[in-house]
Amino acid sequence: MEQGLTHFDSQGNAVMVDVSAKDVSVRMAQAKGQITVRRETLAAIQQGTARKGDVLAVARIAGIMAAKKTAELIPLCHPLVFDSCTIDFVLPEPKEPANPCPIEAVCTVRLSGKTGAEIEAMTGVSVALLTIYDMCKAMDRGMVIGAIRLWEKSGGKSGHFLRNEPLG
Repeated sequence: MEQGLTHFDSQGNAVMVDVSAKDVSVRMAQAKGQITVRRETLAAIQQGTARKGDVLAVARIAGIMAAKKTAELIPLCHPLVFDSCTIDFVLPEPKEPANPCPIEAVCTVRLSGKTGAEIEAMTGVSVALLTIYDMCKAMDRGMVIGAIRLWEKSGGKSGHFLRNEPLG
């Protein structure tokens, strides 16, 4: 469903999209991304022995804070009021001895509004993963962040979207 570029006016100037005529609807956006870490780094995260503290708790708060501040970071995003924002992490199973080990971050944003929260969810995931990197860089500078993408969205005129491909 190609609509063209919506952040430009007829003269080619960058503009914030006018959503005043849109209806308020319940909206949800979920984004996912991952960071790959060494097995030893994953163990420190899981056991709470990283020098900077509880890595996932700090990353969760950082991701939620970033999602809420998206309009301050992305120039043409509308400031949104969330009904909820969560950051969850999926860690590899203990029996999977893979090295490097992927940690998946999932940000889900829900709101009632005139515009969606896809960019907010992707911002939340990005900052959560960057926070993991920051907190663990002393023990693992080889970590790689990637596969950040919209996973699902619902609500609004464009309806439901669900990605049907594996992460990675």
